[in-house]
Amino acid sequence: MNILAIESSCDETAAAVIKDGAEVLSNIIASQIEIHARYGGVVPEVAARSHIEVIIPVIEQALEEAKVSWENIDAIAVTKGPGLIGSLLIGVMTARELAIAKNKPLIGINHIWAHAFASFLTDNKPEFPFLALTVSGGHTTLSLYKDDLTREVIGETLDDAAGEAFDKVAKLIGLPYPGGPAISKSAESGDENAYKFPLANLGKDSFDFSFSGLKTAVLRQVQEITGVNPGSMDNKKSYELDEKIVADISASFQKAAVDALIKQTQKAYLRYSPKALVVGGGVACNSYLREKMHEIIPNAIFVPPVLCTDNAAMIGALAHKMYQQKKFIDPYELKADSSLEEI
Repeated sequence: MNILAIESSCDETAAAVIKDGAEVLSNIIASQIEIHARYGGVVPEVAARSHIEVIIPVIEQALEEAKVSWENIDAIAVTKGPGLIGSLLIGVMTARELAIAKNKPLIGINHIWAHAFASFLTDNKPEFPFLALTVSGGHTTLSLYKDDLTREVIGETLDDAAGEAFDKVAKLIGLPYPGGPAISKSAESGDENAYKFPLANLGKDSFDFSFSGLKTAVLRQVQEITGVNPGSMDNKKSYELDEKIVADISASFQKAAVDALIKQTQKAYLRYSPKALVVGGGVACNSYLREKMHEIIPNAIFVPPVLCTDNAAMIGALAHKMYQQKKFIDPYELKADSSLEEI
């Protein structure tokens, strides 16, 4: 059974063909990183226009690489939310039209749920119930997955997502977009104990996250080093940091951010005693996070990097579960939802 999956929630245009919910026949991703790098972050209007330009070629490439025709496709799945509304609309409208034209069942998918279900495309599949930490540019969430279609959100960010904090700190210290890989690379030559950045104290019973205080602490440190007033911090020409200082700030910030993620995840893991921990999302590519999390929870399942960043394979993995339970939707009724919470 083959599912054609489409993902366009942010700045990646992706399509994949997934066989029996476990085998990736193709996984095509058209990245917009170079487009948005000049702006230091994703520009929603630019992202939407870029999706329009490439979504059909990406879908055609996915079918070609999978060596399947439309006759071999049993259903179409698409991300319906959460994400940037303009980007989501391109994927949803395309999937709707294809479902109608090709007379295929249509499945709407929650992007956050799908990040955790990317683990079912690996040899190390989790058992239910499992705890999932989803960390990306737009989301930082702790969820307990009780079965295929039952999820309880037990913790989420109260302000910035972890990936967003990486991007903003990188820009602040003069590193390129995207900030996650840039900070990780810079931190390799830095001293993680050079600066003591604080962790948010949200109470012993909270599994939520907060990164705004950490981001502000880095800002204050840069101001102290450079002597530049807050109103000038967005002007890159107003200051320049020494390479060693950038490396030390990168390492110290990375340590604080990862400590925050591990602290809350470990607390939830001990409270709920799940059969597995799954870590996914773009920030899950961070090697320091992987190393430190495995020290605390040795059997943690990290999604492979190619399936961590936004991709359509994970959409197809979750869609297979929904296909088995016939969770289809009328193409004329499917809508994009930028703040979607349900499955």
